[in-house]
Amino acid sequence: MADANAAPADAARGGGGSEGAIRLTALPPLALYLHLPWCLRKCPYCDFNSHALRGELPEAAYLAALVADLEAALPLVWGRRLISVFFGGGTPSLFSPAGVERLLADVRARLPLLPDAEVTLEANPGTFERERFRAYRAAGVTRLSIGVQSFDDRALRAIGRVHDAAQARAAVAEVAATFETFNLDLMYALPGQDLAALDRDLDVALAFAPPHLSIYHLSLEPNTVFATRPPPGLPDEDLASDMLDRIVARTAAAGLQRYEVSAFARARHRCAHNLNYWTYGDYLGLGAGAHSKLSFPDRILRQVRWREPAAYMRQARRGRAVSGEHAVPAAELPFEFMLNALRLAEGFEWPLLAARTGLAAAVLQDVQQRVEQAIGRGWLRRQGARLVPTPRGFDFLSEVQQLFLPPSTPV
Repeated sequence: MADANAAPADAARGGGGSEGAIRLTALPPLALYLHLPWCLRKCPYCDFNSHALRGELPEAAYLAALVADLEAALPLVWGRRLISVFFGGGTPSLFSPAGVERLLADVRARLPLLPDAEVTLEANPGTFERERFRAYRAAGVTRLSIGVQSFDDRALRAIGRVHDAAQARAAVAEVAATFETFNLDLMYALPGQDLAALDRDLDVALAFAPPHLSIYHLSLEPNTVFATRPPPGLPDEDLASDMLDRIVARTAAAGLQRYEVSAFARARHRCAHNLNYWTYGDYLGLGAGAHSKLSFPDRILRQVRWREPAAYMRQARRGRAVSGEHAVPAAELPFEFMLNALRLAEGFEWPLLAARTGLAAAVLQDVQQRVEQAIGRGWLRRQGARLVPTPRGFDFLSEVQQLFLPPSTPV
């Protein structure tokens, strides 16, 4: 870990342990992630850097910190244009449309956005106001992602959500009337849920004809309330597997293509920001606990910001928002790339691996040998120039990805 107080310009010139091993001939696309860390209440399953709001939201101070953070980071991304902006959290819809509009204007004044850049904002039904959603659209947001999780009151209570089913339906109806492209987040394998209950959730969700669905298995993540006090009635692995099969079948019948492990979309409505992650593009992450991945001709840099919001705001005002950074060792790049690219149902074209990692031919030959192992096990297949996960590979994705760990890494 590099000195957390190193100036960003120095970091861009610095070495890292893999000097001479990486040679990028072109930089990948660049996205911007803005982390707004507060929620009305912390969900018991959530392991994101989110914090229950105590008192008044410090909107002005936090937005000023984000701009200061951006100013300090500019030397790392001079001359690059943004393909997307993503407001994540937390619950970004706690921030006012005027604040979002002002922040987007501050971003555009410092970094050029492509004319068709996607601008996504995450919202929760618990913060739903009809005029507020329309005002986000007017502020420059092009895509809203709404965290419904379920349309069942009992399930919502069981997972600690602050909204009820009626609020969820009203919020989704307003989003559908306001945004051409929007996303619904749903969860499955919820406490007490069976296939009939899942079907009822899917009935409601699909009735809104969403252009994009993100569907996640409820998991017990470390350092969460559910990790220490699991809710009763969680479905077993067989039932959860049947639920996923039902989701895949019903979304396909509704015209949604499963283009990533957890993402289903209609034509021309895939999430550009997430696709950039999955194809190992670059992203500048600003805000409390945000992560960045930034490429240079001879190295790939990872950064993390101060995690606690008050500490982040204090350090950002001083131009020291980065709490840690390091250059990714060349030996870890194949795994990092595969961890992302193999999540895509269409896989990736082989030349993209070299283009995004800058690895030497000898290293790529070793990766190719591991690809052959995956093909031999029925996990990957060739489709022209593409490497594509098989249905079995999708089912055993973690095992496929682990084939590309550095040799000394324990599995």
